[in-house]
Amino acid sequence: MKFTRIAFIGASALSLAACATTGQLANSEAVADPAAPASAQDAAHDALFALFDDADERSLALNPMSALFRGDMRYADRLGDYLTDEYNDASRADAELNLRRLGQIDRSALTPTDQLAYDVFAYDQRQAIKGLAPELLAVTEVRPVNHFSGFHTFYPGFASGQSAAPFETVEDYENNLKRHENYVELSDRAIARFREGLASGVLETQLTIGNVISQLDTQLAMDIEESPFWMPVTNFPDDFSEADKSRLTTEYRASIEDIYAAHERMRDFLRDEYYAEARTSVGLSQMKGGPALYRQLIEDTTTLPLTADYLHNLGLAEVARIKTGLEEIKAEVGFDGTLNEFFDYVRTDAQFKPESRAALTQNYYDIGKQVDAKIGDYFSLVPETPLLIKPYEEYREQFSAGGSYESGAPDGSRPGTFYFNAYDLPSRLTTGNVTLYLHEGAPGHHFQISLAQENEDLPAFMRFGGKTSYVEGWALYAETLGYEMGFYDDPWNRYGTLQDEQLRAMRLVVDTGLHAKGWTRQQAIDFMLANSGMTETEVVAEVERYIAIPSQALAYKVGALKIQELRERAEQQLGDRFDIRDFHAQVLDTGALPLPVLEAKIDRWIAGGGG
Repeated sequence: MKFTRIAFIGASALSLAACATTGQLANSEAVADPAAPASAQDAAHDALFALFDDADERSLALNPMSALFRGDMRYADRLGDYLTDEYNDASRADAELNLRRLGQIDRSALTPTDQLAYDVFAYDQRQAIKGLAPELLAVTEVRPVNHFSGFHTFYPGFASGQSAAPFETVEDYENNLKRHENYVELSDRAIARFREGLASGVLETQLTIGNVISQLDTQLAMDIEESPFWMPVTNFPDDFSEADKSRLTTEYRASIEDIYAAHERMRDFLRDEYYAEARTSVGLSQMKGGPALYRQLIEDTTTLPLTADYLHNLGLAEVARIKTGLEEIKAEVGFDGTLNEFFDYVRTDAQFKPESRAALTQNYYDIGKQVDAKIGDYFSLVPETPLLIKPYEEYREQFSAGGSYESGAPDGSRPGTFYFNAYDLPSRLTTGNVTLYLHEGAPGHHFQISLAQENEDLPAFMRFGGKTSYVEGWALYAETLGYEMGFYDDPWNRYGTLQDEQLRAMRLVVDTGLHAKGWTRQQAIDFMLANSGMTETEVVAEVERYIAIPSQALAYKVGALKIQELRERAEQQLGDRFDIRDFHAQVLDTGALPLPVLEAKIDRWIAGGGG
């Protein structure tokens, strides 16, 4: 079954919803003045990109880690002044300045590509200002940490020497020590923000805080020399002098002791003071200021003017459609029983479980080779950045998703990494391996993120930024290419991809259920177990992720439906002139756009004959 022939529920509704805010954009984008003198176009282009460069410089100074992930080491001795009023005020002032300067540039004098960059930049600045409104900061800054988005989960890996931060020179090692100091400050600052929330009545949930306490307990139970923070000491470059090695070893031990002390302060505060006061409810609708925050998060995530009710109903319709596909597989393989009994069979049968971590790793290597052999039939534009495949480190695997992607360096010197989860190995069903690789690896996140980073013609905010609905929508769309590539001719691989698609459909239902309709954690778990073949371990991790990061889970289906709708439109209108490789290049070659901007771009491409 070719994915473009599926009757995707809600695609036309998404398009209609977008018209409310994008009709004027689409029309204006298509008409750069063809009579504009080249000198006027050049002047407008130069002014626009001078603004982009200046805005990027100011952003990097405010966000040193963004610079470091690009390989820019100018600010490598600090993490940033996050969770301060000064940081928020500076970010707001920057966005306001950017909009004022953008308004001084004649948009009609720009080329269509520059108009696209103009519109994305304007969109980004307006959304940034909305997110920095005092009433929203009052309900976000005072909840600085949860088990899914917190520096305490990110920083150990970042500081280990196995991430973006280089450890090649003595200065690199000393920069890391300075970042350790900044991290301790940030951890203590988070405690102060939590105290503000205690005073204002805006609180995290007991569920998320309990998980954070467990995470900190796990980290604190490690001996210093077994911790990720110690790994740079065990991997000194050969050209370091013995004196430097001795000095740095002493300094690292003292600095890591400071980090452990900060983790103890955070753990003790959360356990002894905060937990008892935290919310027993799990949704934003039950938090002070939560309903307004969720409305804003939906807009931020989807880039479309959608309501929680619309998304909830869309999810229910998609869940029903995908269950029909799973019933068809049950009949195809000759299983005699109910659909839930079929799910239980796949959950429990040994043939669908990895034999070992090594066997699971090898399976992903094999899938990667098979995808590589087919990719040229669907893509003319492929990244130069290599892709590394590896399991999560054991210190973070328990609370990590089933898989994820970490971007490589823009110059290809550091590969992109596809991480898969080998925690509780019997719960990791091999039926989903192909679709997970297509999503997180190639041609999913690895292609989309790497191609944007490698395109030096794009302004930095388009190379390194992007919208979640596009990023995750592309990755979910990439999964569906497995039909055409022949991977899903195998009914068990097809079972895996439908189960993963069902996960994304259920996310629409569960995320809105939790944060707009008052669902409990158990309601969400029960719904997912009843409508999919996921194991309870997987479901619990997913539900607790949605509780921790509201709205992010909405991005997948909304974005994929839009890309699928645009492909269907292009196929119908271009007919024999349609080339899937050209379509993919159009979608991928300008970064992760807001969906209305992407739609306007593809419509222009179709109108131009798809060449």
